[in-house]
Amino acid sequence: MNRAPAGRPAAPAVRTVLGDIAPAALGICDAHDHLFLRSPQLPGQELDDAEAAAAELSAFRAAGGAAVIQWTPYGMGRRSAELPRLARESGVRIVAATGLHQAAHYSPELLARVRPDLAGLFVAELTEGIGGTGPRAGMIKVAGGFHGLDRHARHTMAAAAEAQRATGAAIGVHLELGTGALDVLDLLCGTLAVPPDRVILGHLNRSPDLVVHRTAAEAGAYLAFDGPSRAHHATDWRLPEALAALAEAGFGDRILLGGDTTTAGARSVNGGPGMPYLLRRHRERLEIALGADLVTQFLTANPARAFAADWARAPGGSR
Repeated sequence: MNRAPAGRPAAPAVRTVLGDIAPAALGICDAHDHLFLRSPQLPGQELDDAEAAAAELSAFRAAGGAAVIQWTPYGMGRRSAELPRLARESGVRIVAATGLHQAAHYSPELLARVRPDLAGLFVAELTEGIGGTGPRAGMIKVAGGFHGLDRHARHTMAAAAEAQRATGAAIGVHLELGTGALDVLDLLCGTLAVPPDRVILGHLNRSPDLVVHRTAAEAGAYLAFDGPSRAHHATDWRLPEALAALAEAGFGDRILLGGDTTTAGARSVNGGPGMPYLLRRHRERLEIALGADLVTQFLTANPARAFAADWARAPGGSR
């Protein structure tokens, strides 16, 4: 990213794996998905095939997609070195994540190694590059628990808040089965003083509590409804109602949509819904219920704002 002219502040930008871009250039965005993911909690379903990832991006691009936010955090097989090539070859803009998931996804040895300076790790990956030489991350991913926040979650969120203050990056939060949103906001935006518009609450479709949704939107957070076509969650069939309620209350500008492909079997190239489903089926269904203009806002203008940051204030942010 070039330096701003003297006396003129740098404009907010979205940090992709190929560099910073103007928010308006993001295009139609899958605001929460995974190209690569590995966890002991998902044995045998690892997303670690680069060619399958390329095919998935190609299918997403063919469906009209322009950008994917990969929420895979530190230590979960991000394959960050592959991301710039995949972005160039597919024409899809990719945003990578730093951050840390729930403790269950890591070995005790890894956690013991990174916990002492998590904030420093997050800042380095956002400003210098993943692994010191890779592409820079463009967001921070953390996670809550089921209806609560354990000590690991609180420690990780405190580090994320410190990194957010240093860089301006957005913090995306995995809500376990969509629960605990208000506890997360109390901690991040109350105790830790993160601006609410820098917080993205994920998986709210999995807990279709309209009161919680509206309370979170009123606080100023972004609400991500991600992971469509999962029969064991109250997702697709309740989603139009939830989104209509938010839009009618004046919170259409808080809503993000994503696919959250987390297993190899869920990829479209393996017969699952995958990334293209968001645009080929999910978008069409929501447009019938809500209108095309509103759904386009969810996919374009909203993620462009949510993931943009004033990177120039961060160390190395203007390089």
